[in-house]
Amino acid sequence: MKGYVQVYTGNGKGKSTAAYGLALRAAGAGLSVLIIQFLKSRKCSEHNAFKRLSDLITIKQFGQEGFFINNPTKEQILISEKALEETKKEIGSGKYDVVILDEINMAIAFKLIRVEDIIELIRNKPDDVELVLTGRNAHPKIVEMADLVTVMSEKKHYYQKGIRARIGIEL
Repeated sequence: MKGYVQVYTGNGKGKSTAAYGLALRAAGAGLSVLIIQFLKSRKCSEHNAFKRLSDLITIKQFGQEGFFINNPTKEQILISEKALEETKKEIGSGKYDVVILDEINMAIAFKLIRVEDIIELIRNKPDDVELVLTGRNAHPKIVEMADLVTVMSEKKHYYQKGIRARIGIEL
């Protein structure tokens, strides 16, 4: 099967959720999935579901507690570089049919990962691996290279009314 490059971006809710839905569909078809989460360290409900499918879905987190907007620390950069190295190793291993790089677009936007490194990864990915990149602010060069780009746009969100993330829905 030919593998393509998909990008889920935009300021709306559902980018990671769409990628996880694809992971579930792929696992249901017997495909092996790797999810590498950039910038994320908190365990969410999807981790519990993926544990039940651990023979088909592997999830690895590379993040720290808390959040930053500017000036990443050296440690945050090192963690993201480690995630990129793990991605390079695993994408060529032949073990995975689908590789999801969750929040990679934000890692690039925050300058934790160089866009050139991801462009090289896309160019060198095995032909039979489906590669999915999520996160806001997808770099224009990555959008141009992708085979499928979905932009989630927020029209209305209950967060604006002060409603916090709920377990099983957002967490």
